[in-house]
Amino acid sequence: MTSPCQPESTPPRGRLPHWLKVRVPEGAANRLTAGLVEELGLATVCDHARCPNRMECYARKTATFMILGRQCTRNCAFCSVAHGEPEAVDPDEPRRVAEAARRLGLRHLVVTCVTRDDLADGGAEHFCQTIAAVRAVCAATIEVLPSDLGGNGEALARLIGAAPDVYNYNVETVPRLFSSVRGPRLDYRWTLETFRRIKRANPAIRTKTGMMLGLGETRDEVLDVLAELHEAGCELLTLGQYLQPSPAQMAVVRYVPPEEFDELGELARAIGFAAVASGPFVRSSYHAGEMVERG
Repeated sequence: MTSPCQPESTPPRGRLPHWLKVRVPEGAANRLTAGLVEELGLATVCDHARCPNRMECYARKTATFMILGRQCTRNCAFCSVAHGEPEAVDPDEPRRVAEAARRLGLRHLVVTCVTRDDLADGGAEHFCQTIAAVRAVCAATIEVLPSDLGGNGEALARLIGAAPDVYNYNVETVPRLFSSVRGPRLDYRWTLETFRRIKRANPAIRTKTGMMLGLGETRDEVLDVLAELHEAGCELLTLGQYLQPSPAQMAVVRYVPPEEFDELGELARAIGFAAVASGPFVRSSYHAGEMVERG
């Protein structure tokens, strides 16, 4: 039997199936969010990762703030965030993120980052300062989406100690494709260990991960990963279609139809995930606040 995620021939470049056509919302809230981000000198992963949901999220007065600069020290095959010599860490950035959260009236805030292999703690302390700054000015729940922190257990413990409401760490793909998609420095086992450590240290922190589909994974591989993630303590899950941001990134192997996302979402719930978002346009922070409320 052909599996829903079985690789097929690469689709013709430049052509998308009908279910991947999206209406771009417009309006004052869209402009307000974009203007505030620019005014405060902040970066969002919405812009830098060329997210297809950018306009929708901005129209809802939400954004995923990207801290620790705009230059990533890694060059993952799927990601369009610029890589190169990193910028100096901006000590005022946590305050500006908090100010944006306050002025937007956010109930749930997502903070991610570029990978900073040049920092001994991978940027964990900067995350902690951002969490503290946000909590000083508003009551928003806080979701962090950090890098692997270079596998630094002490840095991970420090960030867990700051008690974000949600700790999101994306597995992205299956172990067979890990090195080609995420690069040789990342280890699938560290993903599982991250969730185990979070739950041992503070069971109240909600744990979350995301996978991209369409990179050549099989259905059985996806289900095996989901079972291992849940066993390790992960509670919330996003499944979305990988879309090639530009010709410089790896190509799509397969466009997964919406009904297959629906099936995988149901199987993930059967495995035991408390909340699942599964669909072609789902991204790791898409409707993140609503997902936490459901889970």
